[in-house]
Amino acid sequence: MNFEKYIEQAKKSKFGLFKLNLGLGFIIPFNKPHRIKIKAINDDQVQTHIPYRRKNFNHIKGIHACGLATAAEFASGFLLLTKLGSKKYRLIMESIEMKYHYQAKSNVTATFSANGDWLKSSVLDPLTKAEAVYVRCEIKLKDDLGNHVATGYTNWQIKEWTAVKTKL
Repeated sequence: MNFEKYIEQAKKSKFGLFKLNLGLGFIIPFNKPHRIKIKAINDDQVQTHIPYRRKNFNHIKGIHACGLATAAEFASGFLLLTKLGSKKYRLIMESIEMKYHYQAKSNVTATFSANGDWLKSSVLDPLTKAEAVYVRCEIKLKDDLGNHVATGYTNWQIKEWTAVKTKL
């Protein structure tokens, strides 16, 4: 499957975005029951969406903290993989930290941005001197009313596949 083609189509049309989300439902089955989807994508930004629905509720009928964390992780990881390419680089989330500011009582959008200069200085240049790099990504989560619900910080380990050592 030429996944890059679907990403490029998603940047240009709603139908392309629909097809990308449909495919991601099979590739990332964990997100499917929660209906976490990509809301918008361009070269330097990804927005993911987690709906306000019963399956995503906590005990006080807000969106569950873990659902918000998953939306944040998805936004940062997807943009990094899109920019770097999954064939050359391996990403593993090393840790995640969440700061909750406001109770999520409506749909929430997680936004992560990373431009080419940041990618070069934070990932590509350091990888010329080290086998792996760790990058910290800040993701803002806002509800439909514009309330800043949470801020997520994902820490990713990035290395080239040629540097990956696994036990068999």
